[in-house]
Amino acid sequence: MLRISSKCILGCGLTLAVLIPLHAKSSETVLHTFTGGNDGAYPFAGLIVDTKGNFYSTTVSGGPYGSGTVFKLKPDGTESVLYSFTGESDGNQPQGGLIMDTKNNLYGTTSIGGTDDRGAVFKLTPKGKETVLYSFTGGSDGANPFAHLIMDTKGNLYGTAVGGGAGNNSGAVFKLAPDGTETVLYSFCLQQNCADGALPYAPLIADSNGNFYGTTVTGGNNNSGVVFKVTPKGKETVLYSFCAQQNCADGEGPLADLLMDSSGNLYGTTAKGGGAADDGTVFELAPDGTETVLYSFCTRKNCADGATPNASYLIMDGSGNLYSTTELGGKYSNGTVFELAPDGTETVLHAFAGGNDGANPDAGLIDKKGILYGTTFYGGADGYGTVFKIKQRQRCSQGGDVPKSPPAPRGSPAPSAGNCNS
Repeated sequence: MLRISSKCILGCGLTLAVLIPLHAKSSETVLHTFTGGNDGAYPFAGLIVDTKGNFYSTTVSGGPYGSGTVFKLKPDGTESVLYSFTGESDGNQPQGGLIMDTKNNLYGTTSIGGTDDRGAVFKLTPKGKETVLYSFTGGSDGANPFAHLIMDTKGNLYGTAVGGGAGNNSGAVFKLAPDGTETVLYSFCLQQNCADGALPYAPLIADSNGNFYGTTVTGGNNNSGVVFKVTPKGKETVLYSFCAQQNCADGEGPLADLLMDSSGNLYGTTAKGGGAADDGTVFELAPDGTETVLYSFCTRKNCADGATPNASYLIMDGSGNLYSTTELGGKYSNGTVFELAPDGTETVLHAFAGGNDGANPDAGLIDKKGILYGTTFYGGADGYGTVFKIKQRQRCSQGGDVPKSPPAPRGSPAPSAGNCNS
């Protein structure tokens, strides 16, 4: 199984949440525990939610063929498997999350499988009919997509592939037209020493002009990853190369989605770097390329504040508070859900105990009416992961729900949840 983890390479959901500002201690509830059987096993990706409150995502393994599933979870916790991958031409091991169009069709990627076993892009109807839209060959078209997709208003899909491409098998940014025509917008490692970046594990976001933004795990001036921009015509610009500071205090190895605010500032996490513990950061990148580390993890005894925000994207509320997860750290060393205030104060909302409550969340969170929802890769009653919710004991009354799927293009600045001081 090709699970991406900071532990083995140095790894989906929505970044555009309209969050209600949340403060105070939290209470965690497990909505579903995966059994490792037909219902799936090991949810690596985050959730999306439709207008009826149903959640959707993928599991890397499980299902009758052991090759992963697409599942639906009702608000009451009832799970149904919409599709089980066979591990053959239909795809295998979906590491990334899903997006949904206006007709409730789901789209996603598998990291392997497809005609050439180098990964696939698929479409799934509400009735569970799967169509492979594209199978990667491992050549210049790319290979092994680990991230979810984004879609524009014309139905074109955009994503990243970790391998393949024209530049030393270092990955690519691709476009997939509705008729199945694939175009590589940019291949990484075309510059000397991969100064332009290499291995884009994270998905893309897009601004209102159609420019794409993302990260690579390696490459850049210091071979520690980059934040990049790619224009619709395929011109790439490195906005920031990590490990530019002593001991990589500015972060190293970004794996997760970026978040863009209305001023064009980008926010993200790095799986490594930052401080003496080297356990990851939350960073902000201004439009002029100035990078600021907002928080370095493992600054408290036994990493009680969390460690290694692996593929954990951020979401932001109307007051500028950021929310996400760490794979490790916390009171029980099994990961956390955290809030980061604009002044840099970090609060652990939940520390996973590693038992029934789950363990090791790799994905970020979504918000629905002030309740945070997410997945854990391990833990639960059977050890195969969970879907959980965290209900705050206090919250503002203003705000809104997360949209059922990303707007087109996904990644545009999130609307404000309003000013709420509670």
